[in-house]
Amino acid sequence: MSTIRYDKELEEFRNLMKVPSTFEEGFSFAALIGALFVALMMVPGAMYMTLLAGQGVGPAAQWVTVILFIEVARRAHKHLKRAELFILFYMAGAAMVQPFQGLIWHQFLVQSQAAIGMGVAQNIPHWYAPRDPEVLATRNFFDPAWYPAVGMVIFSTFMGRINGTILTYGLFRIASDIEKLPFPMAPIGASGIMALAEQQEEEGTCATEKPENWRWRIFSIGGIMGLSFGAIYLALPALSSAILNQPITILPIPFVELTGKTADILPAVATGINLNMGLLITGMAMPFFAILGSFIGLVLTVIINPMLYKHQILTSWSPSDDNTPKTLFLNQLDFYFSFTIGLSLAIAAAGIWQVVRSIQAKAKLRKQQRELRVEMEAEAITPKGRGDLPATAVIGTYLLTSVSYILVSGYLIDWHPGVMKVLLFFAFIYTPVISYVTARLEGLAGQVVAIPMVREAAFILSGYTGGVAIWFLPTPIHDYGKGTVLYRQAELTGTRFWSLWKAELILVPIVMLASIFFAQFIWSLGPIPGPEFPYTEVMWEQEAANKCIMYSATLGRFSTFEQAFDWRYLLMGGGFGVAMFTIMMPLHLPILMIYGIVRGLGQTLPHQILPEIVGAVLGRYYFQRKLGKKWRPYILVVAAGFHCGMGLITVLSVGLNFLAKSVIRIPF
Repeated sequence: MSTIRYDKELEEFRNLMKVPSTFEEGFSFAALIGALFVALMMVPGAMYMTLLAGQGVGPAAQWVTVILFIEVARRAHKHLKRAELFILFYMAGAAMVQPFQGLIWHQFLVQSQAAIGMGVAQNIPHWYAPRDPEVLATRNFFDPAWYPAVGMVIFSTFMGRINGTILTYGLFRIASDIEKLPFPMAPIGASGIMALAEQQEEEGTCATEKPENWRWRIFSIGGIMGLSFGAIYLALPALSSAILNQPITILPIPFVELTGKTADILPAVATGINLNMGLLITGMAMPFFAILGSFIGLVLTVIINPMLYKHQILTSWSPSDDNTPKTLFLNQLDFYFSFTIGLSLAIAAAGIWQVVRSIQAKAKLRKQQRELRVEMEAEAITPKGRGDLPATAVIGTYLLTSVSYILVSGYLIDWHPGVMKVLLFFAFIYTPVISYVTARLEGLAGQVVAIPMVREAAFILSGYTGGVAIWFLPTPIHDYGKGTVLYRQAELTGTRFWSLWKAELILVPIVMLASIFFAQFIWSLGPIPGPEFPYTEVMWEQEAANKCIMYSATLGRFSTFEQAFDWRYLLMGGGFGVAMFTIMMPLHLPILMIYGIVRGLGQTLPHQILPEIVGAVLGRYYFQRKLGKKWRPYILVVAAGFHCGMGLITVLSVGLNFLAKSVIRIPF
């Protein structure tokens, strides 16, 4: 009989926590105050750090909020339940979505050299961003010319939050309650909450009865590490930029550039290293074989690129292109754009094949049980007290949102018949299928599947050649399976699902107001990109160039897309992916390694893979040997504490920066 083989490493994650027998209400007044706290204190810091270093405060905002409220509750002689801690944690994370931060990117794209040079900028629709230089020079999102773009963000955010909450829940019901999948990665997100809950429980017991709370000690160690490193890496540049024209950076942001120094030895290879200690911690916390696979993919890239350059495939690159952004873009143009599409298609097909095989295996098992008259274990499909919705509510929500997407997009595109067919395909065929496949793969292996260029291929085949407006439509193409792990985490912490839905009703207006206000404030401080934001100065032009390759495909003339797309390289990528699976699967190599190799080959910024592999090796071959089975739970809590420490110092430094720049300077 064909059976599903789970990786041994996934079993470590799967068995870290068990679902409790009872569920509690987690939404409370404390959660509401927590959301307001994050919106007012954390959102501006996250926006600023994204522009400064290419990374937000990440999970730090959540940990800072939860710990702060625990301390407040302690002084008020209150006790926060695990469910309350989880909802507070969830709301703090959801409040960091920052939908209007994208408008800062919009204003850059319409002015970027890449968009202007490829003929994209002059075709960008007014409901994405105004093109008038005078309007853009005022740096004011409250100018009436920005109202259509603001309205589009509001519509997309509102629909996205409805779908991301209700439809993801429906997929979770299928994957967890019906398919009984284990969701092996869910304990990573829940372990920190359990550490804080245990710390409260310890404080509530008598001194002679207190259990050993290792989680809180380990969490504190990670917090100190995050505070110390964050003070040098992020706080110093943020504080110094408040009083100097150029920020002081001891550790270069976003990375140390080495491409120019290695160009003679490694032509067409982007080299450098990211000195963010958080990547080292990530390498320790993530599954080892996933990081190892990424490193193998990077090594293959270092070997292959000089060969491609020698054989006149990477023809655009020259030794004068001595920086990472330009090297990656030119390689993308000559080879990796098409190769990555083929490679990703092969990986997506393998993921779908895994799902199909697992369904067949389970169906065969049930058939044999019926034939042998073995009664299946009687289990309730929905645990009592968890708080569930009827299937009709999920289906009705999906129909309502899909029709709304189609009507708005149809109006914006003048009801182009080819585009309307594409929208219907996305809404009622592709999105349901890919969401189910991803939900099942997330439940099986903690991975997601992504079929590349489906949206892009559909738009090109639609026959639309009227400019670039089609690329900015609010299309009903989404993968809702990625969020199913949230509901598993809610289960593990004993949180009723209705608590999540109540939180969403409160969050949306808070997120909207905070996001538009702080996006406007940060943009008003100065042009972006600018010297205060080194990441945007280094990387944004390359990102714009990569996006404009595809945008140029519907201009109705020869475009950069036609230059970059080559069927030969696409088939080469697909063949390589199939060959990799053909070799690795019979050898029973971990599935996480396969996905890691794809990441390393896919022109992922190589500089962050090096610290990750160092962390992974240290974790597996030193700390794990020294601590044994304790290591895996320990490092997950250390990672949570590290992010918390980074968040604390980041929010403090950004707050002081904003305060200094808000002061009116008197010239005497």
